[in-house]
Amino acid sequence: MTPRLPALTVEELRVAVDGGEIDTVVLALVDMQGRLQGKRFHAPYFLAEVLRHGSEGCDYLLAVDVEMNTVDGYAMSSWERGYGDFAMVPDLSTLRRVPWQPGSAMLLADLAWLDGSGEVVASPRQILRRQLDRLAAHGLTAYAGTELEFVLYRDTYEDAWRRGYRELTPANQYNVDYSLLGTARVEPLLRRIRNEMAGAGLTPESVKGECNLGQHEIAFRYADALTCADNHVVYKNGAKEIAAQEGMAITFMAKPNEREGNSCHVHFSLRTADGSSAMLGDGPAQLSDTGRRVLAGLLATMCDFSLFFAPNVNSYKRYQPGSFAPTALRWASDNRTCALRVVGHGQGMRVENRVPGADVNPYLAIAALVAGAVHGIEADLDLEPEFIGNAYVDGSAARVPSTLRDALVRWDDSPLAAAAFGAEVVAHYANHARVELAAFDAAVTDWELRRGFERL
Repeated sequence: MTPRLPALTVEELRVAVDGGEIDTVVLALVDMQGRLQGKRFHAPYFLAEVLRHGSEGCDYLLAVDVEMNTVDGYAMSSWERGYGDFAMVPDLSTLRRVPWQPGSAMLLADLAWLDGSGEVVASPRQILRRQLDRLAAHGLTAYAGTELEFVLYRDTYEDAWRRGYRELTPANQYNVDYSLLGTARVEPLLRRIRNEMAGAGLTPESVKGECNLGQHEIAFRYADALTCADNHVVYKNGAKEIAAQEGMAITFMAKPNEREGNSCHVHFSLRTADGSSAMLGDGPAQLSDTGRRVLAGLLATMCDFSLFFAPNVNSYKRYQPGSFAPTALRWASDNRTCALRVVGHGQGMRVENRVPGADVNPYLAIAALVAGAVHGIEADLDLEPEFIGNAYVDGSAARVPSTLRDALVRWDDSPLAAAAFGAEVVAHYANHARVELAAFDAAVTDWELRRGFERL
């Protein structure tokens, strides 16, 4: 694969810093939840020191829950190990401007141990890199695109917090799916997000309304898998920052209310060394032999890898019949009731995985897709016939796990997960799921209070 060019080169950064145009550089890592964590540096110091030597971050950043609580059960980071640091190694190919933060640039970091013993195996970015290396051994490169849906509210994040996230005002009061009138109501914000993401080196394609009240989707250009994941986390973090600056709030929760959830459909394809599609052929749905093995591998691993597609308790509430979130592990051409939907034409032909929600960590989800594809290729799997009809009523299909608890059992006991990701990664993310389940099991919900406070 041709090395990607940064949106901002180091020399351009030096010129911008010398001219007073940029004074801050953000160095960010990606945590288990797919969030950006890191430091802001005074730009001259970054150029003088961090550019050459990197920086450090506490290793608990890959061993805390979503609320940043230290929790037990992680081998790589604990009180017993002293919560030391790991190295944040700047990836200069990710250097870019941050148009929504004055005078700022940013770049992502890979993680390594300070003692020189190697990479941090549980880091999401490293997990994806290792799967891409496995795929490269077959002479193939993965390309992906993520379609993130979100719900926009006319309340600030601070107001939402104070109100317990109840009785918020959605940006639209009715279903605005494909509605130009409905999206026009919030076009100033959507336009700002599109244009400022373009200024950060992403390539916006389109924006459209969705079904839930205040729900929208902004799509970006398909890219190589690592670039896609990098762009995803920059966009997700940046969209929240821009919304906050405008006095509004965006949520990427998979299921923020009882209406339609927020999906993250992942479009996925493989290319050969000459850049042509490895999945395009003369078989059913335009699939080549490789394409059929890839889809078979994705279906065969979907349940075992569902922890990487649906990482939270809330993730599994999307999977309802007739919700446009899949329940049956079937594939078909342009059929939105199936987990895998083959779309596109010619060299643009690809498979859309409809299982992930917008709360997904893109590095882990794409790593799971690559691992599934490699499994299908190496095991020479046969693809089941294309499904015709409404997959929601197909009683014979394997199903998407219905809860995080079910997904954890599949992940923890999976020889496929162990073979693809290794014992350390399996144990690390199994513990992450156990921590989330323990927190959920200890919580008293509004549903319980409404039903039981007076009547029980």
